[in-house]
Amino acid sequence: MDVIRIPQERIAILIGVKGKAKKEIERRIGVKLKIGEDGEVEISSSDPYKEYMAKEVVKAIARGFAPNAAMRLLDEEQYLKVIDLKEVLDTEKAILRQKGRIIGEKGKTKKLIEECSGALVSVYGSTVSLIGTIEEIDLAAEAIMKLLEGKPHSFVYKLLEKGRKRMKEEQIAHMWQPVMSTR
Repeated sequence: MDVIRIPQERIAILIGVKGKAKKEIERRIGVKLKIGEDGEVEISSSDPYKEYMAKEVVKAIARGFAPNAAMRLLDEEQYLKVIDLKEVLDTEKAILRQKGRIIGEKGKTKKLIEECSGALVSVYGSTVSLIGTIEEIDLAAEAIMKLLEGKPHSFVYKLLEKGRKRMKEEQIAHMWQPVMSTR
């Protein structure tokens, strides 16, 4: 059994309408979830790997992702990265300002980070969380760190465009690699 604590305001999201999200997590992963009113979630399964996967999905929901987005973590190539702004910034005022820079006007910056990197981004509480492949998370995290360092948005947008172009080129090169014969 594994235990994780989530914010109380995320309990309803984890459970879902008529328990749908909770049931879906239990069914798809093969675990049982016991959710307390205090936000304590007990995850139980006879398989430690399934408990780990469920914990990652619950953690993603706790960090602001919708359950269907968090379920991307069931793909073995998808990972969760949580950046704690309290570790990088000194004051609540600085955290609030930087969250605004990461989200951007009308969500423009966050959307561009998601589109260019392919990673999902959630800005919740004092954290910025990412779901994606290692390459997607690396690009998104680099863009976020540059914003936190105070780099102009135009600089970050160029970085994202270059990163997206590089990822596409690598993807195309990978597709055209000759398949080795097994004879």
